[in-house]
Formats: sequence, C-alpha cells, structure tokens
Amino acid sequence: MASKIVLFYRPLSPPSRAVLLTAKAIGLNLELKDINVLTGEHLTPEFRKLNPQHTIPTINDNGIIVYDSHAISAYLVDKYSDNDSLYPKDLVRRAHVNSRLHFNSGFLFARLRYLFEPIFFMNEDVIPEWKVEYIQKCWIFMEEFLEKGDYVCGDELTIADFCCIATVSSIDKIAVIDPEKFPRLFAWTRRMQAIPFYSSENAKGAAAFQKSLLSTVAKRKAELTNKVK
Repeated sequence: MASKIVLFYRPLSPPSRAVLLTAKAIGLNLELKDINVLTGEHLTPEFRKLNPQHTIPTINDNGIIVYDSHAISAYLVDKYSDNDSLYPKDLVRRAHVNSRLHFNSGFLFARLRYLFEPIFFMNEDVIPEWKVEYIQKCWIFMEEFLEKGDYVCGDELTIADFCCIATVSSIDKIAVIDPEKFPRLFAWTRRMQAIPFYSSENAKGAAAFQKSLLSTVAKRKAELTNKVK
C-alpha cells in the first residue's frame, strides 16, 4: 500500500500554502514536514538530494519528487482529483490557467520575494515604499483579469486562484488593496476567504508571515540603533 505524499513546506511560505489549499480542495491528505529555511534546514545534504534547488514546497509522492508550487498543484490535480475543474484538461482553458500561474511566479511572488528576501536573509532593516508600490502595480493587472468572472480565470475556481491568493494575502496588510480603486480584486479576496478551508490552510500562515516580516524589520532597526549607541 502506498504511503502518504510527503510535503516539505513551511506554514509562512506562500507557495507552500498554495499547495495546502490545492490538496485540501481535492480531499488529499498529506504528510507534512516543516522545513525552517531561516535556520538552513533546506540546505542539508538529505534535502538537496531531493531538490537540487533546495526550495520549498517539495513533495515526495512515493519516490516521485516534484518541486515548485505551481508544478506541484498541477500534478496533484492531474493525478488525484476526481475532476479537472481546478486544472482543466481542455487546452484553451488550461492555457489560461497556466498564464495566471506564470503571472504569480513572474510578477506577484517575484515582487514579494524581492521585498522579503533582503529582510529575512540580508539584514535589511526597512521595507522600501517603492517595493510596496511595485507589488501594488500587480493589482492593476488582477483587476483586469477579474473583469471576466469571479475568479482569475473566469467563473471557475482554479489552482491559479490558490497560488495567487497565497501570495496576495501574505502582503495585503502592507501593500494594501484599495477597495475603491480595485473593487473586483477586493471582492475576490473576500470570495477566497469564504472558502471553508481557507482559514486553516492559508489565513493563519499569511498573517504569521506578515507579522514575522514586520517584527524582523523592527528587530533589525533596534540592532542598528544599539550599534550606533
């Protein structure tokens, strides 16, 4: 009998939470292994053998290793879901989902990562306003995406929504979404929050991420002040 799929993840990690949302949506139970990247647990020889990029999330599906949250989410739906609504097999619909997945990886998460990596890993002690505004430029695109339906690919919930909300919810208290300027995007965030498993699989981790980001900035500033004294 096959064992559970192992997910190497971190609750604060937006990509990890995208996979958690996908797995919960298709009723898939995962064996969770928390990897603390801040203490270098992703750099061990054992983990590097699994994933030479040493990134989370990573899954081990009984010897099949997949990494990158977008690839993992697509793989899980293709292999384990009873239907293809979250990741359509129709080539045109799938292409639209893929385009939003690439938007998340190339725009949303890339800009979030550009903001948080120097703070968590390079001792930066400030959140530059221009980086916040750089993220908020993505809200313009998302508002346009949502002209065509309730979700980022139209009227059907897909893994692209899970990937995008995991990122957006990790910075929305800092890169605020103005409901007057972006009413469709604001409504989409509320729609995603209404999903029954949203709180357990994403909201708590997203709140913890933002809290950790702000507390790390405060800590860095305090350390700098002490050095000056």
